[in-house]
Amino acid sequence: MKFIETKIFTSKQGIEPLASMLMEIGLTDFVIEDPTEITELRNKKNAYDWDYIDENVLAMEGNEPNIVLYLEDNDEGMKTLQKIKLAAMELKDKEAEGFFGEGVSLGRLSIEENTVDDNTWKDNWKEFFKPSKVTDRIVIKPTWEEYKRKADELVIELDPGMAFGTGTHPTTSMCIKFMERYAGQFKSVLDIGCGSGILSIAAALLGAEDVLGIEIDPQAVAIAKENVQCNGLDDKIRIFAGDLTKGVDLKADLVVANLMADMVVLLAEDVHKNLASGGLFVSSGILIDKLEEVKAGLKRAGFAIVDVLEEGEWCAMLARIKETR
Repeated sequence: MKFIETKIFTSKQGIEPLASMLMEIGLTDFVIEDPTEITELRNKKNAYDWDYIDENVLAMEGNEPNIVLYLEDNDEGMKTLQKIKLAAMELKDKEAEGFFGEGVSLGRLSIEENTVDDNTWKDNWKEFFKPSKVTDRIVIKPTWEEYKRKADELVIELDPGMAFGTGTHPTTSMCIKFMERYAGQFKSVLDIGCGSGILSIAAALLGAEDVLGIEIDPQAVAIAKENVQCNGLDDKIRIFAGDLTKGVDLKADLVVANLMADMVVLLAEDVHKNLASGGLFVSSGILIDKLEEVKAGLKRAGFAIVDVLEEGEWCAMLARIKETR
């Protein structure tokens, strides 16, 4: 099958506005290529970051930040591509007007298109995905890689497929760090926008007995279900196709949402309804310069901020429902 490989070049500051723009169009399956993350890995902030980084990955370090997505090579795909081009032009106009702040540059916002056959690219990313210890205990291991587990480690077997969720991005790893830090305080978990299922699986490995993962993309739902089965957690994790919290009546001890800053704020009131008394809300996918904005949104929705993690340009928050007297 033919696809249009669409690569949009941006800047570090432009990643979130560009990703938000794509989500507004209805596109959720894209890959963020941020070379600054490679520099952070090379510096190895934590002892558990990466034991091995492929030389081909290191070669990408000086590249321009970009977002890549694939559109079907048909009339519908071409219409979507035109929407992307128009939206990118609107972003550039907003930048010129100072909408994103003084001195903020979104980069070129130039779009590169290539027609490719899915057989030539769908598995190429696998050579860059290696076993990674993302917390003191949690190791993410690609299903096709060998890894010798240490006695205290919890290993997630993962094949993200086209769900593009490997768990190595700071937004995901910070969610797992929070869950590990507060393990024992949750038995039921709601994972909003579960992608490849990695956070749902981590929650179950850390002691959750009832995990519900919600994902709008049918392809990601299928991949998440396969990963749950691969880890032998069918009895603890349910994956459903759905639109965020719509139709969900679970009162969870923990809600985790690795989305974008605007989506976290938008969801806050609904999350409040889906949390049990004393429950925890872990939110991520937030650029540090959006931190105060998200904090304010969570407080308006009735949350108290308990803890914040920062890594590179990203942050994650842990909140509880405010006690009423």
